[in-house]
Amino acid sequence: MNTLPLITGLGLDGMIAWLPRGPRRVRDFLADAEALAARLPAGHALLNMCHDRYHFAVGFAAGLISGKISLQPASQSAETLVRIRSDFPDVVCLCDDDFDTLDLPRWDFPDLSAADPQEVTDIPRIPADQVAAILFTSGSTGLPQPHCKTWGRLVANGRAEAATLGLGRTPHTLVGTVPVQHSYGFESTFLLALHGGCAFWSGKPFYPQDIAAALEAVPRPRLLVTTPFHLSTLLASGIDLPAIDHLLSATASLPAALAATAEARTGAPLNEIYGSTESGQLASRRTTEGPAWTLLPGVRLEQDADTTYACDGHVEGRVALSDVIELLPDRHFLLHGRHADLINIAGKRTSLAYLNHQIAAVPGVLDAAFFLPDDETAGGVTRLTAFVVAPTLDSRQLLAALRPRIDAVFLPRPAIFVDALPRDSTGKLPRNALQALYEEKIHHAIG
Repeated sequence: MNTLPLITGLGLDGMIAWLPRGPRRVRDFLADAEALAARLPAGHALLNMCHDRYHFAVGFAAGLISGKISLQPASQSAETLVRIRSDFPDVVCLCDDDFDTLDLPRWDFPDLSAADPQEVTDIPRIPADQVAAILFTSGSTGLPQPHCKTWGRLVANGRAEAATLGLGRTPHTLVGTVPVQHSYGFESTFLLALHGGCAFWSGKPFYPQDIAAALEAVPRPRLLVTTPFHLSTLLASGIDLPAIDHLLSATASLPAALAATAEARTGAPLNEIYGSTESGQLASRRTTEGPAWTLLPGVRLEQDADTTYACDGHVEGRVALSDVIELLPDRHFLLHGRHADLINIAGKRTSLAYLNHQIAAVPGVLDAAFFLPDDETAGGVTRLTAFVVAPTLDSRQLLAALRPRIDAVFLPRPAIFVDALPRDSTGKLPRNALQALYEEKIHHAIG
């Protein structure tokens, strides 16, 4: 049987995590995982909802050791939990806070202080073909979908990212603003630690002051794993930041201007990661050096008509991608937006991503998103809407600023001003949340 180690790049006395109370060595981590594995109830599915990144890591490792599959939904909505209960009737929910599990069996993360790290003599090995996790899409374009990940592919995933970012030569301490259940957070704050020789901060800071405090709490070199939304908020706060040695962003396209500002403020190189829950991470780029992406080691893209497929390397099977991709020589490519984002109105084409970029660049706009509602007008034409956070602007001023930027047929009708957009914990805007907001605002306006 082909097996792979739970951890590579670190010995038993290497530091794998930093907690508020201090560092945890690999042997401490493995002792905790073994102790938890011995206590977990029967069943083959573990819904790991631990908020603390170290608790999640221990739970994941305990599941691997005991042959359980880690279920990791990006959304924790009631609808998602009901579906998980239906699909995995023996599921147990591992929690470390007051998360509402509805009617799912709950298992609170226990006190593991009695675990003896000196009893750990080696690093466990896991069958490469064992299904280790099932990750769920975010639901940004519909109902969340499950995707199985085998241990062998996950190991290759972590190693590929470490090689691409050059972390094999200089391991960093990882501070993530994204939840570890999300595919990006899972890959870049957990797998990168297990198989890139890195250590991770146990928390998930959100507010700028908390991000700064988390960075200050861990040793250099430091890698901040974040999103365009979190990064923009952090830089706009103007607070003093501890030294950052590397920046990583994903979940949405990063504006080149924001990347340049981030590098100028921190002095750290900024890389973007491109991928999906279905395929895993596929490519990276340094945003300030140009728009082209470079594939991660082992990964390959194929095209059939208008569809691009990812395969090989750590990709599970052959995965159709949702984006419009232009292949370039030497394992490079360009992204031209998502198929679902493409819009054709009165014979003119654009994408929601392009429109969002234009409206976000309007002075006074703090956050914004175009939206194509489900309903249609009497003539069968759907009107574009835009949700806008811009306290100093009114509709007339916004439209005047947009007219030189976009064609008149794409101007929002209406522009709906809100206090905040319904972004999830990774900064994404699920379509169902936008549709609900649209119905609420339109109904209120009519009423």
